[in-house]
Amino acid sequence: MTRHALIAVLLVALLPTGAAAQVSFERLLRADEEPQNWLTYSGTYSSNRHSRLDQITPANVDDLELRWVFQAQSLEPFQATPLVVDGIMYLTQAPNDVVALDAKLGRVFWTYEYTPSRASRPCCGSVNRGLAILDNTLFLATIDANLIALDATTGGPLWITDVGDPAAGYAMTLAPLVIKDKVVVGVAGGEYGIRGFIAAYDAATGEEAWRFYTIPGPGEPGHETWEGDDWEHGGAPAWLTGSYDPDLNLTYWGIGNPGPDWNPSQRPGDNLYSDSVVALDADTGELQWYFQFTPNDPYDFDSVQIPVLIDAPDGRGGTLKLMLWGNRNGFFYVLDRENGRFLSGRPFVDVNWASGLDDSGRPVLTPQPPGATTFPGVQGGTNWYSPSYSPNTGLFYVSAWESYGAVFQPQEQEYREGRIFLGGRPASPIPGGANVPGLQRGPVNNWTEAAGSGAVVAIDPRTGEAKWKFEMTDVTSSGILTTASDLLFTGGREGYFHALNAATGDLLWKTTLGGMIANGPITYQVDDTQFVAVASGHSLFVFALRH
Repeated sequence: MTRHALIAVLLVALLPTGAAAQVSFERLLRADEEPQNWLTYSGTYSSNRHSRLDQITPANVDDLELRWVFQAQSLEPFQATPLVVDGIMYLTQAPNDVVALDAKLGRVFWTYEYTPSRASRPCCGSVNRGLAILDNTLFLATIDANLIALDATTGGPLWITDVGDPAAGYAMTLAPLVIKDKVVVGVAGGEYGIRGFIAAYDAATGEEAWRFYTIPGPGEPGHETWEGDDWEHGGAPAWLTGSYDPDLNLTYWGIGNPGPDWNPSQRPGDNLYSDSVVALDADTGELQWYFQFTPNDPYDFDSVQIPVLIDAPDGRGGTLKLMLWGNRNGFFYVLDRENGRFLSGRPFVDVNWASGLDDSGRPVLTPQPPGATTFPGVQGGTNWYSPSYSPNTGLFYVSAWESYGAVFQPQEQEYREGRIFLGGRPASPIPGGANVPGLQRGPVNNWTEAAGSGAVVAIDPRTGEAKWKFEMTDVTSSGILTTASDLLFTGGREGYFHALNAATGDLLWKTTLGGMIANGPITYQVDDTQFVAVASGHSLFVFALRH
């Protein structure tokens, strides 16, 4: 079988008239004005995962019924967020197959199958989180670090570009981000000692337009935060989709852990730009500012979470351009996204590795003695699961892991290309502690930590205080969706799909889907019917109100 092939063209004749997707950059800029569609991974460039649709309300959410199910032809974790464009759903099934579906009825129009290189070695499961679209072209990032353009009408491949060397640990698990005429991606592979980067490619040809290395080389600002040749294998991957402010023409990306993960003494210094957010000029890739959350990170608190952009009144008749960030290190941050200035920060889960943040946002370290439990643990206070912000309630919502701790044990390790480069391992603080429920199966899934629980935490960005908390019996890997009718949809690892009151956190409706929910729910509308879609186990479930 070829490495990439269109393996099935089904029911293409049944595609709706005019189904060729013409998603211009102008439409992407105004995505919030098209709530019937879901045009980017996070819904809009601001990444707030909030929809203006309001047909489903707290009063009628009990009337939700299952309309259709798509069963993925894969046993890998289903972490993808679908795109919906004018009644057509575009979906990835792990690791890198693409399916076009009737968003109303679930019929398959075409399937594209990609066979990754055998050299690929993603650390934490052969997953994919979704697609990007521009005009009539879909863009797919693969686990063997290729970027592929597909015809959205037929699924046929248009071009393929090598982004990184899979044998050295480079991979891509994110949904690309389209900005103007470019497709922007970041690479995974921090557990293999790669040198991370974010790169933009011409949407028409696949040619590289710019590249920003997340570890500065000799002579570049920030290189002094690495010692010797540590920077060459310092990790700092960017494996979740960024956000974009068209007024500032800045794109914001979260950067992951330094390498080796758990031995900071092996890489002295702050290790820029690991565990940071970077603001890049969208046209050139030049760094405009950065903010580092966890300098010289000893805990694998990689900061790849989604940057959520909001505008807020400044109290003097003007507007503050803010960035909200629920960080893996356990702190919630508010930054000025024009210049990266730290505005506020406070914990949203148990934290004992730092006593707080100083006036510049730098953590005040309180490292735990050898053998003591550090909070948060391996998975942090949250991880890659998408948050949401509702302009209706003014609240930021994050999926949190509470009371998870670990004992971190650093070890000296020599870098070898293509081999896991961890520099130690966490151990459970309790005898016989269960396997950490955070990572999917993979070569690094061998550590343990203390038990805890999951929760949705609603945070008031003005104060950093939790307004309400919805506790779960198990941890959650689900993203969060909010709507104009003040509904919040999310799920858990035990398979429950929940609808909450976004203002109060009250449970309004739930159903069991039988498998872990590990993607971000979306909502869209076709022919005057609002749908809600969520992945559970290895299937996508789509709900609407009873007829």
